[in-house]
Amino acid sequence: MIKTKICDLLNIKYPILQGGMAWISTAELVSAVSNAGGLGIIGSGNMEPDLVREEIRKVKSLTDKPFGVNIYFLSPYAEEVMNVVIEERVPVVTTGAGNPGKFIPRLKEKGIKIFPLVSSVSLAKRLEKLGVDGVIAEGMECGGHIGEITTMALVPQVVSAVNIPVIAAGGIADGRGFVAALALGAQGIQMGTRFIASIECRAHENYKIEILKAKDRDTVITGLSTRHPVRVIYNKLAREFLEMEKRGISIEELEKFGTGRLKSAVIDGDIEYGSVMAGQISGLISDIKSVKDIIEDIVKEAEEILKKLNNYIREN
Repeated sequence: MIKTKICDLLNIKYPILQGGMAWISTAELVSAVSNAGGLGIIGSGNMEPDLVREEIRKVKSLTDKPFGVNIYFLSPYAEEVMNVVIEERVPVVTTGAGNPGKFIPRLKEKGIKIFPLVSSVSLAKRLEKLGVDGVIAEGMECGGHIGEITTMALVPQVVSAVNIPVIAAGGIADGRGFVAALALGAQGIQMGTRFIASIECRAHENYKIEILKAKDRDTVITGLSTRHPVRVIYNKLAREFLEMEKRGISIEELEKFGTGRLKSAVIDGDIEYGSVMAGQISGLISDIKSVKDIIEDIVKEAEEILKKLNNYIREN
């Protein structure tokens, strides 16, 4: 069985984390991942604090295994959500779009592990100095908000730059990606898109089908002009958004145009004018199955690959 430092640090069976995706990573998916041996993570997004508390308590009712909450610092409720997470003693916190530095002492005091998402070596080094437990190095292959560096280039550089565990994310959906991440020096992986295409995920079936239909070049990046680029599956919304950016439409108008579009896709199933956030790895996903099967199949495939790789080594 593949076991790394992350397993002991987070008290999980497999070093597999589920990305904290807004509107998608609800209690049902989170608890299923944790029960299957990984680490499920609630995606708080722009959720109000009371709703986050409800999700946390629902997860606790569905599993006795560790889980986490992702806090998105561009949310107007980010600080209040952090307070809820600390009050509820959630075992693990992941963060994005900001620096969790001022919260670290309080998290440490409660024994809560903190793993920020990073898209650069410099940020990883700054966060290590602040005392985080590890970082999630996320390449631009991922769905949703992205950085500028690919997973293959980012992960080994972050691993070489810090002395804390590194989780690899972006472009991983099977055992091959898992082994590749370990080869780059990561202690585990985080997956988002692969878990959307699961039975337990509450995302609309239309959303899941779009992922199954997607090919290798079917995602595009919107929002480059706003400095908050997002990877989505190309549709009518993406086409109009990109055209507006070419015309030089103001950031305010673009943000207004995009508001609420993720919810429309995830909850209402609007795959034409909703924001279907998904990673480039979508082209590799061809089925919807249980979270347990997803995790066990990935681990089994990874173990088989490692055995095959061992056959390449020959003594002189």
